[in-house]
Amino acid sequence: MPPALITKNDGSTLYMTRDLAAAIYRKNTYDFEKCIYVVGSQQALHFQQLFKVLELMGFEWSKDLIHVPFGMVALEEGTMSTRKGRVVFLEDVLKQAVEKTKETVIAKNPDAKNVDEIAKQVGVGAVVFQELSNSRIKDYTFSWERTLSFEGETGPYVQYTHARCCAVLRKANEEVTSDVNYELLSDGDAAEVLKVIGSFNKAIVSAMRRNEPHIVTRFVLDLAQAFNKFYHDNPIIAEDAEIRKARLALVAATRQTLENGLAILGMHAPERM
Repeated sequence: MPPALITKNDGSTLYMTRDLAAAIYRKNTYDFEKCIYVVGSQQALHFQQLFKVLELMGFEWSKDLIHVPFGMVALEEGTMSTRKGRVVFLEDVLKQAVEKTKETVIAKNPDAKNVDEIAKQVGVGAVVFQELSNSRIKDYTFSWERTLSFEGETGPYVQYTHARCCAVLRKANEEVTSDVNYELLSDGDAAEVLKVIGSFNKAIVSAMRRNEPHIVTRFVLDLAQAFNKFYHDNPIIAEDAEIRKARLALVAATRQTLENGLAILGMHAPERM
C-alpha cells in the first residue's frame, strides 16, 4: 500500500487529514457500532489508507469502519461530464420522472383520482428503484424508458402489482382471515408465491450483511412476478367459499409483504394506479 500523505509541505490539510479528524470526532460523539462510508469505488485506496492509519494510531475501533463502494452512472448519450456539459441533476431527474409518470397514468386511466400524488409516488419510486436494483459496484446506463416502464423489472411494475392486490381485495369486499385451509394453496402457482414470501427475512438479513440493497429489489420483483402468474392463472374470487378465502389470504399476504419491501427501499405502495 502506498504511503498516506497527511499534510502538505506548508502544513495545510488534505482529504486524509480531515477524514482522520472526522472519524475520531464521530467515534467520540456517537460511539458508533459501525461507520459506513458510501463512496465511489475510485476512492478504495484512500479508505484502505485511512483505516490503516487509524489502526496504527491505536484506535481499536478502526475495524468497525467500512467502505461501501459503488459504480458509476452513465447516460445513454455517454458518460456524464461537467466539462462537456453532459450532466444530469437529481432534482431535474425527479421532476421529469414525475411528469412522465403522470402522462402514463392519465393515458392508462383517464378517470384516475389523485393523479399528482400517484405520479409523485411512482415517479420518484421509479428512480429510487432503478438506482438500487443493480449491484452497487456495477456501472450502469440510465434509461428513461426502462426506469418508468410499468412492465419488466422496474419499480412501477412492483407498485402496480401492489395496487392490483388492493383492487382484488376491494372487489372481494370480504374480511380476510388467516383461518383458511392452507392445503388449498399447495398448487404450483400459489406455493411459489408462499415460497417467495417465506424468503423475505432471509433477503433482508442478506442485504444488511452485504450492504447490498439490490437483494431487496430482487425480492420484491420475484414476489411481484410470482403473484402475477398466480393472478392470471387462478380465479381468486372463486365460487367455492373455502378456495376464495384461501386465495384472498394469499393476496393480502402478498400485498403486505410488497408494502413492507417497498418501505425498506424508501418507496410508497400506492393502492390505486
